[in-house]
Amino acid sequence: MKIRHIHLEETTSTNIYIKGVALEADEMVVVSTDWQTAGRGQGVNRWESERGKNLLFSLMARPLFVAVQQQFALSMAGALAIKDVLDRFTPDIRIKWPNDIYWRDRKISGTLIETSLAHGEISRFVYGIGLNVNQVQFVSDAPNPVSLAQITGKQVELMPLLDNIVEAFIAQWNLLKAGNTHLVAARYNAALYRATGFHRYSDKQGAFDAELVGVETNGLIMLQDRQGQLRTYSQPYAPNGEMANKLRFEI
Repeated sequence: MKIRHIHLEETTSTNIYIKGVALEADEMVVVSTDWQTAGRGQGVNRWESERGKNLLFSLMARPLFVAVQQQFALSMAGALAIKDVLDRFTPDIRIKWPNDIYWRDRKISGTLIETSLAHGEISRFVYGIGLNVNQVQFVSDAPNPVSLAQITGKQVELMPLLDNIVEAFIAQWNLLKAGNTHLVAARYNAALYRATGFHRYSDKQGAFDAELVGVETNGLIMLQDRQGQLRTYSQPYAPNGEMANKLRFEI
């Protein structure tokens, strides 16, 4: 696969910019920036990042080999790529469903994924990532941010880190392309935040305790509460952008 990297000093959003870039069949485009004026998270959320301190980038490719019904496997692959690289710096990196990256109970990376469909296939996959690297002070009302510098006490060069993440993503991509979706899903489930034991959650019916059963390649997460009831949730936001029955992870 050919890799084309575009770096911008400033842009509204790498996801917005990258969708205007022409994409060849066997190519992955990477767009990174020092600063986003309209960086987005899930729903109406904004992503806080100090200029030049963190990794802000998007990947775009054409995964025609992934079935539409299993497109969440691409999200799994991206989350695993980030975890694999961060594992080289610190233990306790976990994936919080659907695709946030946590260090212990604190969020180090967030993701915005957008897919386009044509003729029953995934014609374009955009994976936008904000990864806290060298920022040491956060001023937004986000409840639990953390950066790699805060964890390790060291500054990290951004571009080599990005290169490592892209390389790790291609390794996961190749597993999916070879038909090993089950391996990617198994690794994702093993790396999940709160993978074992009962924990506190809530949904529109209220709070409850449950243990994680697993996440499917269609993106559904399954929990079993203390009464033995199986609870299944889709991703936090429905395809039309409205709130689904949102599952909340309570501390």
